Amino acid sequence: MSEWYEIEDIEAIDSPSLVLYEDNLMYNLHNMLAMVGGYTTMLMPHLKTNKMPKVIHRMIALGIKNFKASTIAEAEIAAREGAYGVLVAHQLVGPKLNRFLALCHNFPNTSFSTLVDNIGSAKVLNDLAIDAQRVVDVYIDINSGMNRSGISLGPGLETLLETISNCKGLQLSGLHVYDGHLRDSDFQNRKHQIEEEFEPINNLFERLKPTQPDIKLICGGTPSFTSHKHQKNRITSPGTCVLWDWGYGEQLKEQDFKPAALLVCRVISKPTKDIITIDLGHKAVGSENSIDKRVKFLNLEHYELISQSEEHGVLSVSTWDTIAVGDVYYGVPYHICPTVNLYDKVSLIQNKKKIDTWEITARQRKVTI
Repeated sequence: MSEWYEIEDIEAIDSPSLVLYEDNLMYNLHNMLAMVGGYTTMLMPHLKTNKMPKVIHRMIALGIKNFKASTIAEAEIAAREGAYGVLVAHQLVGPKLNRFLALCHNFPNTSFSTLVDNIGSAKVLNDLAIDAQRVVDVYIDINSGMNRSGISLGPGLETLLETISNCKGLQLSGLHVYDGHLRDSDFQNRKHQIEEEFEPINNLFERLKPTQPDIKLICGGTPSFTSHKHQKNRITSPGTCVLWDWGYGEQLKEQDFKPAALLVCRVISKPTKDIITIDLGHKAVGSENSIDKRVKFLNLEHYELISQSEEHGVLSVSTWDTIAVGDVYYGVPYHICPTVNLYDKVSLIQNKKKIDTWEITARQRKVTI
């Protein structure tokens, strides 16, 4: 009996390439929705993982209409698919400021928002918004301990809140908190760390609520999804779980998602005993991690990926004599997000056959705006 991932018409699919299994994709989307009890308003999935209009279309069909994006391109494809709201979760600088305002102008049926974490950026955005005769929705980006972006709790944050309240071109929409540094593989430990760190932020949010009842609290990513989902006043932003990967599959055992996107590669050489070379180099899989955390092959045992160059992957294998040049391997990426970003298209698989090709449109830094 063949394995779930084996593709009957595999010879129609070049390598290296990315393939997307529709059944697993839909399983993940339904599971993500079930984890928040079906309350779509508690979800703002991050688009940085999938970057595909067709995936967004399927989320919208399930009633999920608000999204988080890292780039203007991701925000644009969401708007084109009919998203109700999109948060561009990067503080805008340079040309992105006017690109964001162009988004607001070109897609009036989508509510766009963005982040600020300092007075200077708030004032620049305010001035441009006033010039464009707009009021821009902004979330204050809170630094909860990751130290990647955001402003820490304290007097500086209070001053920023006051500044925004005096900006005619800005409207405070709420607080944004990303706690991606909390990734303990033990869920109870991770949950304790998340909630302990979050307590003062929640106190701030509850203090602001009486005078600003419409503000929202956007929280976390996939690792903290299983903690934040229990709090009805929080909007969650999982992204990786839509496609899933080997890394989170090992780290987040409490989450029940399936690998929806796999890598297809082939053996291209057997240069010496116990060594094979595949056409999966570091241009074909996310490679920011160490060599042992790149890809996990589902139909190969007792191997070690010992090196990668741009278009080659070299493996040490124990079954060298049974392997032939041209053999196909299916691999789960350790980190799916940068892996997707390396491909223009995915082959859509249903019932073990390729049925369509989907564009990874927002792999581009710019679509039209």
